[in-house]
Amino acid sequence: MNLEHIRAEIERMRHQISRQRKDIQSLQRAGISTLPAEALLARMQTTVDNLCAERDKCVGEQRMKYPSSSKVNKGQQMRGR
Repeated sequence: MNLEHIRAEIERMRHQISRQRKDIQSLQRAGISTLPAEALLARMQTTVDNLCAERDKCVGEQRMKYPSSSKVNKGQQMRGR
């Protein structure tokens, strides 16, 4: 997977986790068991954690390949007259 795809997948999964948490709260208010939903939430969070680790690895590799691209090129600064 490329870096942009990983970032998009992390964002998508985070939205799903947010919706899942809201669903769990609704189930709890209704007095319904939330154990299966909480297990799913834990698996989703593990997946996001793994994707974040993969993203960080890709970013590190990218910085190793292109060390000068991470620096900001400010260019020539203009002086007031």
